[in-house]
Formats: sequence, C-alpha cells, structure tokens
Amino acid sequence: MSTVTAPTAPAVHPGDGRPSPAWAVRVAHLVPLVVLPSGLWRLALVAGVPIGAYAGGAAVRVHGWENLYIVSLSLVSEALALLTLGLVRPWGEVLPRRLPLLGGRRVPPAFAVTVATAGAVAVTLIWGYATWGVLVRGNDMGFSPAGFALLLACYTPLLLWGPLLLAVTVAHHRRRRP
Repeated sequence: MSTVTAPTAPAVHPGDGRPSPAWAVRVAHLVPLVVLPSGLWRLALVAGVPIGAYAGGAAVRVHGWENLYIVSLSLVSEALALLTLGLVRPWGEVLPRRLPLLGGRRVPPAFAVTVATAGAVAVTLIWGYATWGVLVRGNDMGFSPAGFALLLACYTPLLLWGPLLLAVTVAHHRRRRP
C-alpha cells in the first residue's frame, strides 16, 4: 500500500497570509551571494593570501586593528545582505518569539520598506561612487594586473546589491500594502 502526499503549498506568511512571489524569493537569496566575493577577498587579504596588492615592491599585509576592521566589515556586510531574506520570510514580518522584548511582535510594513529602501539607495550610491573612482583613476592602488582583475571580479557584483534589494523591497511593499 502506498501513500500519496499532496504537493506542498508556498510558505504562507503569518503577517498577511500572502506568499512572496517566487522571483522575489530567488532574488532575495541572490543578494548575499553577490556580497560574498568581496568579503572573501577581504578575508584573503587578512589571511595573507597573495592577491596581487603591492606597496613598495612587497605584498600588502594588514596588522592589528586593521585585521579586526576588515573582518568586521566583511561580517557586517554579509549580515546586512542576509537581512534581505526578511522581506520574503515570515521572520521578517513577525519577529521570532525567542527574541527578548520584541519576540512575537509584527514588523510594521512601512518600517521594513523604509529601512530597506534607504539601504538599497545607500549601497547603490556607495558602490556606484567606488566604481566611478575606479573608472576614472584605473589601477592606481598598486595592484598587479592579475590582482586588479581579481579585485574587479570580487567587487563588481556589489553593483547589483542595491538594485536587487530595491526589487525585493518593491515586491514586499506590493504584497504587504492593504
């Protein structure tokens, strides 16, 4: 005797009962992946991996507080990128009960949309400005040609962070509006 199971329905959100569009879920999962290469590049720098950065003929090394700063920057960037998932997951609409003081409370949609939009605009401006600087100045940072190509390969995906976050934010707003 075999049992037949019904196909599973999309995850229903406790905040409003409407699921996120499938494309928005895919894009939300893509955001942490576009941030990851730059974080891995920074971690390689801290670990002393030869990545083609030179100063005075020797490979660049970071020391002391610079290590802490670079590792923290990588972790915070990835954590912020992972917050994009909150726009398509139930924990982004109703905070998990395990959180002290705030657990079980509904996240106001206007708050989530405002913060996410501000974040999308901020990272778009930051990485747009950085890209403009590289286009204007080129490789003036002491990288070997291969090191500069690696730097570009790892940091260019960050140009997608803002637009992807904004797309997921618009989908969240459309789904959560009355």
